[in-house]
Amino acid sequence: MINTSTSRRSFLKAGAATSGGLLMAVSLPGTLGQAMAAGTVHTPNAWVHIADDNTITILSAHSEMGQGVYTSMPMLVAEELNVDMSQIKVTDAPPGAAYVNALLGAQITGGSTSVRGSWEKLRIAGAQVREMLISAAAAQWNVDHSQLKADKGVVLGPNGKKATYGSLAAAAAKLPVPEKPALKDPKDFRIVGKRTKRVDTPAKTNGTAEFGIDVKLPGMVYATVQQCPVIGGKVKSFDAAQAKGMPGVQAVVQISDGVAVVADSWWRAKKAMETVKVQWDEGAGASLSTASIIDGTRQAAKSGKVIEITKPQGDVAAALKGAAKVVEAEYVSPMQSHSPLEPMNFTAHVQGDKILLIGPTQFQQGAQGAVAAALKAKPEDITLKTTFLGGGFGRRLELDFVVQAAEISKAVGKPVKLLWTREEDMMHDYYRPAGVNQLKAGLDANGMPVAMHFKVASQSVTQRAFGLPKDTLDPFMAEASVTGYNIPNTQHDLIIHDTGVRVGYWRAVSHSMNAFANESFVDEMAKAAGQDPYAYRMKMLAGKPRYANVLKLAAEKAGWGKPLPKGHAHGIALMEGYDSYLAEVAEVSLNKDGSVRVHKVTVAADVGHMVNPDTVEAQLQSSIVFGVGAVLKHQITMTNGRVQETNYNSYEPVRMYESPQIDIVLVKSTEKPGGIGEPGTAVAAPAIANAVAALTGKRVRSLPITADALRAA
Repeated sequence: MINTSTSRRSFLKAGAATSGGLLMAVSLPGTLGQAMAAGTVHTPNAWVHIADDNTITILSAHSEMGQGVYTSMPMLVAEELNVDMSQIKVTDAPPGAAYVNALLGAQITGGSTSVRGSWEKLRIAGAQVREMLISAAAAQWNVDHSQLKADKGVVLGPNGKKATYGSLAAAAAKLPVPEKPALKDPKDFRIVGKRTKRVDTPAKTNGTAEFGIDVKLPGMVYATVQQCPVIGGKVKSFDAAQAKGMPGVQAVVQISDGVAVVADSWWRAKKAMETVKVQWDEGAGASLSTASIIDGTRQAAKSGKVIEITKPQGDVAAALKGAAKVVEAEYVSPMQSHSPLEPMNFTAHVQGDKILLIGPTQFQQGAQGAVAAALKAKPEDITLKTTFLGGGFGRRLELDFVVQAAEISKAVGKPVKLLWTREEDMMHDYYRPAGVNQLKAGLDANGMPVAMHFKVASQSVTQRAFGLPKDTLDPFMAEASVTGYNIPNTQHDLIIHDTGVRVGYWRAVSHSMNAFANESFVDEMAKAAGQDPYAYRMKMLAGKPRYANVLKLAAEKAGWGKPLPKGHAHGIALMEGYDSYLAEVAEVSLNKDGSVRVHKVTVAADVGHMVNPDTVEAQLQSSIVFGVGAVLKHQITMTNGRVQETNYNSYEPVRMYESPQIDIVLVKSTEKPGGIGEPGTAVAAPAIANAVAALTGKRVRSLPITADALRAA
C-alpha cells in the first residue's frame, strides 16, 4: 500500500467525511462516459445511470474478485429502484469520493465490508432515483406524486399513463436529490434475500470477461521484472547486454525496486530476463530466517510493550491464583502467502502528464495516489479502470506492481502490460504476519473457567501500510481475540513486533491466528475439565443466543456425539467475525502417510440479513477450502532472507480430491448484514486442529498440521 504518515484513525475519519454525498463529479469509465458526454445517459446519482433507451447501468464501487459484488451490489439498488436484475448492466466505479468505503475510509474492497458497508447506502441510492423519476413524471403529467408508482423500469400514473425510466431520466437528473427517501420494509423485498444467478457468470464462462491479464491496448508492449531475492534489496548494477540483443526485446529498464525487460511478447521478455545478470544490495533482510522471526516474536511476547485490546475484567491474577487448575498453551501461526491464481499484473500508458491505468486492484484511490507520487503527477490526471481480479485475498490492496507498470511505461513511452512470473509473485508478497499466541486459564472445581489471560504478539500491517503510530492498538491485529464466552475475569493483551518482513492483510486478517489459538485452547480447557468440547462451550454461552444457536445447529447437522466411521473424529469451533456468527464441525482421519484428511466440514452461519444466499454459500465453501490449505499445508519460510516457497509445487493448493464435503446451514435473520467472504477461513483452523487432537490424542500448536508435525508432537 501507499506509505503515508497519516494515522489510520485520521485516515478513517477523513475518508468517512467524503463518503456522505451521492451527487459527486465522477469520471465514468469507457463507453459509459462517452455516452454521458453525448447526452444519451443521465445520472441521477453516482450509482445509477439511465440511458434514453431505458438501459440501466449500476456502478459497483467494490472490485469483483470472485466474491459476487457484481451481483449483490446491484441487487441492493435494483430492489429499491423496482427493476428486475435482467434489466440492469453492471460496470466498475472509477476512483472517486462518492465511492469511498466508509467502514475502511477509502475506496477499498476488503475486510468483508462490501455488503456491510453498502446495505443502506445503495438502497438509499436506488430509492433516491425511484423518487426522482416519479417526481419527474408527476411534473410532466401535472399530477400528485402520490398517484404514481415506479415498477420494472416504468413509471405508472392515472388513466393508463406510463413512461419508461429512460424517457424521464434527463428530467429526473435535474431534480433535487431527496435526502431521506422511504425504503422498503424487508418483508416486501422481491430481490434482496432471494437466490440470484451471478451477473458475471456468463462472461467468465464464455471468455469475454476481462481480467487484468487479458488487457490489450493498441501498440502495447510487454514487461516482466526481476526483483531482489531478499525483499527490500536494491539493484547495485546489472548486465543486460545479452538480453538487449535477443528477438523482440525493446528495452531493459531499471525501476525503483528491480529491473524490467520490455519486449513485443511476454514470453520473449521472460526469456530475455533469464540472461540479465544483476548484482544486488541485499540489505538488512538477508539475515532473516523463519527461526529468527518466530523466536523474535516469542521474545516480544515476554518482554514487549503491552497494549490493551480491551479493559481487563475482574482480577485475573487473583482468580488464577485461586483456581483449582491452571491451563497454559502457546500457539504459533506461520507467515502465509496470498498466491492468487492470476499473478500480479497491471497495464499502464503514460502520455505526457496523462496516465491510463488498467488492471486488478482492491484499492483504486491508493493506486492513483501511489502512481501520482512515483511519477510526480496529479491524481486527477490519472484515469484508472478496474478489471476483474483473478483472486485478491488482500494482495491486490498493495500497489507495488501498479507503480512498476507506470514507471516502465514512462521509460519506454508506450503502453505496457506488466506481468510477474509466479516465482516473483510468491517471493515478493506482502505476507500474512507470523504470530505467537500465549493463553492461560484458571478452572474451578467443576472445570469451568474463572479467568483467562489472552496475549498475541505479531506484526502490524496497519503500521506498515498506513503509518499507524507506534504503540497504538491495531484493530486488525485483535480480531477474534475476545470470544463470546462468559468468563468472569479476563485480560487481552497485544504486543506489536516488527520482524523486518513486509506484511499485508490476508484473508480473515488476524481472525485466522486468534481464532486458532482461542478455539484450540477452549478444547484444551474442556479436556482438562474432562468434558465434551461442544457441551463445554454451550455452558459458557448463557445470554449469547446467536453464538449458541449456530453452535447447536452445526453440532446437530454434523451428528455430534453419534458414532463415526472407524479412524474418524470430530472437532468443533466457534467465532464471531465481521458481525457474522459461525460454528464449524470438521470430520477428519489420517492417510496412510500420516497426513490429515478432512472428509467433511459442517458450518452453521448467522450472517444477519442476506442479500444473495447463493453467494453466501459460495463464499463459505471458498473460505473453508482456503482454510483447509492454511491449516494442513501452507507456510512461508525464510532462509538468509529468501522465501523458500516459490511456486505451487512447494506451496501446494488444496486439490479437488482433497476438498471436503461442505454442509451449510444458513440462519434466517433480520439482523444487520455481516461479512462472509473471510470468517470461514479462520474457523476452519481450530475445527480441524481440534478434530486431529481428538483423533490422535496429540495437540499440534504450531501450524501447519503436517504428518511430520504429528509425528513430532
